Amino acid sequence: MAAEERTTQRVREQDEMEIDLVELLYRLLEKVRYLIIAALLGALIAGLYTFYFVTPTYQATSKLYILSSKDSVVNLSDLQMGSNLAKDYIEVFSTWKVNRDVLEALGLENTYSVNKAKSMVRVTNQSGTRILYITVTSTDPGEAQRMANMYAVKAKEFIAATMSTDEPNIFEEALKPTSPSAPNKVRNIAIGFVAGLLLAAVIVVVQFIVDDRVRSAETIERKLGIPVLGMMPAAGQEDTEHTAESGSDGKRGRRSGKGGQK
Repeated sequence: MAAEERTTQRVREQDEMEIDLVELLYRLLEKVRYLIIAALLGALIAGLYTFYFVTPTYQATSKLYILSSKDSVVNLSDLQMGSNLAKDYIEVFSTWKVNRDVLEALGLENTYSVNKAKSMVRVTNQSGTRILYITVTSTDPGEAQRMANMYAVKAKEFIAATMSTDEPNIFEEALKPTSPSAPNKVRNIAIGFVAGLLLAAVIVVVQFIVDDRVRSAETIERKLGIPVLGMMPAAGQEDTEHTAESGSDGKRGRRSGKGGQK
């Protein structure tokens, strides 16, 4: 008998969980209008922040081609050596001299510090290639272009003067960007939309969890495990007050009657 009761209890708990999830789904569907409003409001806030409070930034990229030999024939060892040299050359762009020379050549020594210039430039090397990608990020597209090209020139001069390898050549000059690389307006608006939707959904779920009111006969049967024999309609407030007054008058009449008998 104990085993059967435990089995019945587990089945009842499973049914309760399934019914609760269904009720939660219906509750979310009931609040779908508020969920959509919250999502649109989140997208609107994210869009306003992106358009009016975030400063657009631009990226310009120049490319530096690394040579490993003076031979016209390029073999596998040359490619491997070029890849290794590219990793060494990346460190050139973090040197103080190269960054200072770039700022002085462009007349920006009073505008940016060397550390600020370092944070604006990013140098990468595609795997299996001998090309360095020099990317500069700035709020001014023209400035980004000039700095990217100047970094390629000054890095080339620094490498030729200080490193005992073949002189690298500028592979491609940077082009002036025509559109900002940041902020991503569509992404920010989408994030705001999803954030607003999730926040509204969380509020609805929390309200559903803390709401322990009994709303149907099925809930009573599920929670108490006993069948509901019948239901009485809720009386209106006026009928309740009228019934209370009638009961009071009857009691007073009976009391008066008793007093008369006395």
